[in-house]
Amino acid sequence: MSQKILPQSREYQICTNCVMDTSDPDITFDENGVCMRCNEYKKRILPEWNYGKGHEQELQDLIKAIKESGKNNKYDCILGLSGGLDSSYMLHLAVKEWGLRPFVFHINAGWNLPVAEDNIKKLADKLGVELHVEKMDWEEMRQMQLAWFKTGLEMLDAPQDHAFIAIIDKYSRKLGVKYILNGYNIATEIIADPESWAEGSGPTGDGTFMKDVIRKYCDIPIKHYTFTNGFKHKFWIPYVLGVKTIKPLNLVPITRQEMIDTLAKEYGYQPYGQKHFEDLITKFLEGYWSPTKFGHDIRRAQLSSLVVTGQMTRDEALAILEKPPITDDEAKELFTEVAKRLEITEEELQRLYDLPKCRTKFRNQQHIYNMGIRLYELLGIEKRIRK
Repeated sequence: MSQKILPQSREYQICTNCVMDTSDPDITFDENGVCMRCNEYKKRILPEWNYGKGHEQELQDLIKAIKESGKNNKYDCILGLSGGLDSSYMLHLAVKEWGLRPFVFHINAGWNLPVAEDNIKKLADKLGVELHVEKMDWEEMRQMQLAWFKTGLEMLDAPQDHAFIAIIDKYSRKLGVKYILNGYNIATEIIADPESWAEGSGPTGDGTFMKDVIRKYCDIPIKHYTFTNGFKHKFWIPYVLGVKTIKPLNLVPITRQEMIDTLAKEYGYQPYGQKHFEDLITKFLEGYWSPTKFGHDIRRAQLSSLVVTGQMTRDEALAILEKPPITDDEAKELFTEVAKRLEITEEELQRLYDLPKCRTKFRNQQHIYNMGIRLYELLGIEKRIRK
């Protein structure tokens, strides 16, 4: 299991306020060495968000509207439960604190870790919710995951990430429910992964991009997978069908530690150590593949979110970054397990690791998504710093 030595293409610089650095080639700094993300947070996000304080009436009005819209249905909202911290806490609030009746679904793409399965079961059982599990066709998922490895792209989570969005879209049409609860929150996710890290990939919900990769690199026809697209996800469902995707965690004062402590106390929830580490392939990609092959440590965005929102000091974040996301022994163990799950040898997986960075152009609808994001920013709907 060899590792690449990554060249530094520009003089190294790190933000003096957070821990984002020139591993994002598009990052810019002001005269005080503060990055554009920190400045955007202070100017655009913080004044309205105010750490989740002062939104009590807005939250009550929203809960009332959700209940009213679903009074004649079995469910009044839809909630996708990954087992991760955000969706788990969202479910806790929705059922226990707000008295909502969510249709709760989980996608089993074949990569769940046992700790995640245990956390999901504990939450569903204690809250008394019926868990609807969408089990993906494993042979299709395996072949799709291999196809993405063959591309040389960095963002290789697309097969399961797109499925999550597409299945939400499917249920929003099927159930007649007018609200989707999204666990995104400013407190832990305000700094998004830099766009430069996803170079060559299409947006997560972009079916055009997905189908083009499949056409070029997949060894079998994909017949059972659920697709969506930008038009359906960004226009038809919200504006024609009137289904609203809402992010109520931004309307309550929360911190990452408070979320963990509440879930641990109420449900015996076991935290994963790092965001997204509830999933084997994601843990492998974010803990080993991206940092060593591409020089991108996703913890920079995650920790910077905690720093700018006052949950962690910059020095604490820097101390965490001094150590790799996972140990060498963990990396070797994951490497072996991923190869086994993909039904290839470790030598074959190493050859995929050694592929050059993707130079292939894939069809996508990126321009449509960019227009939508800019519009949402102007309207005050977009609450994530995406540059």
